[in-house]
Amino acid sequence: MAEKAAKPLETFVWEGSNKQGARVKGEAKGVSPALVKADLRRQGINPLKVGKKPAPLFGGRSKKKITPKDIAVLSRQLSTMISAGVPLVQAFEIVGRGHENLAMQELILAIKADVESGSSLAEAMEKHPRQFDELYCNLVRAGEQAGILESLMNKIATYKEKTEAIKGKIKKALFYPTAVLVVAFIITAILLIFVIPQFESLFKGFGADLPALTQMVINLSAIFQKWWWLIFGALGGGVYAIIEAKKRSRAVAHFFDRVMLKVPVIGAILNKGAIARFARTMSTMFAAGVPLVESMVSVAGASGNVVYSDAILRMRDEVATGTQMNVAMRNTQLFPNMVVQMVAIGEEAGSLDAMLGKVADFYEEEVDNMVDSLSSLLEPMIMAILGVLVGGLVIAMYLPIFKMGSVV
Repeated sequence: MAEKAAKPLETFVWEGSNKQGARVKGEAKGVSPALVKADLRRQGINPLKVGKKPAPLFGGRSKKKITPKDIAVLSRQLSTMISAGVPLVQAFEIVGRGHENLAMQELILAIKADVESGSSLAEAMEKHPRQFDELYCNLVRAGEQAGILESLMNKIATYKEKTEAIKGKIKKALFYPTAVLVVAFIITAILLIFVIPQFESLFKGFGADLPALTQMVINLSAIFQKWWWLIFGALGGGVYAIIEAKKRSRAVAHFFDRVMLKVPVIGAILNKGAIARFARTMSTMFAAGVPLVESMVSVAGASGNVVYSDAILRMRDEVATGTQMNVAMRNTQLFPNMVVQMVAIGEEAGSLDAMLGKVADFYEEEVDNMVDSLSSLLEPMIMAILGVLVGGLVIAMYLPIFKMGSVV
């Protein structure tokens, strides 16, 4: 007979008295009121009242999806509290109870419960791989084993903040050209479906051949009117198919990522962003004392680009056989000469983490400047593209009128 599925944890509010007889109250996670009462008694509290926590009616906390930014903020909060001497369990209690996102609150309190029961922080976090990836857990484990969790949490917090910032910049860089294309397509479709047919009915009474440009626009309008659902469906389906294919096939992801790296302006931003993330992640892992070969597996996953990810894995194989890291980097033909030289100097001087940190700082600033420049460049470009599209359609519709006026 199949085992029954474990009941999910629920939040209960309780009131009781402690060993001194003082009235106390609070909240606790549990499967049932009876188990919550038993847990309270083990803590020396006599439970008088235990009930499910009511859902908030207005203005209460909401249960939102946990984002990487939430994890970055949590890392900084834990780093600050541990540095201030707050015990780990108490730090999770303070952060968890005060969080506005219920999903985040449940995650933090679940980790707290595991740590309280004797698990290490890394083991507790490994139970939540969607929020804490292998790299994050490896860094925490290294900090716990070396007895330097305080300084490691500070490095992890800085790492998460920097990587999320660079991701945001790259997304911003990709958003602008995508937005231009989408807006241009929508405006063109609206004109072709709703405006051009009005002119077409007017031209039917002219009794003369229409200019080639006008006839082409009218034919295109007819196609959009009849097949608009197929056109929009094909575009939407094509985008969805590409996204799914990238997720399911590494070869497809490699192809599209390589194409994107060669796109003018955008490709340069993506290249610099991947190098910045590689350098920042490698610097953090190396400073934490994680072995170089072992750390490169996590670094490959954090690069954000399959082309760079595959190259880093090839580098790992070469480094594992005794090749210097700078030589392995040069063999990939992806890293600029400046980066290779700085890594070579870092290896010789025994300060690879510091040198990679400088590389990361430089390329993060480069991405920042390039995205700002792209924003300034695209503002007039948006106006130009929309002007050409709308202006071209307007001219096409007025050409027959101009022709008729010249005849008269």
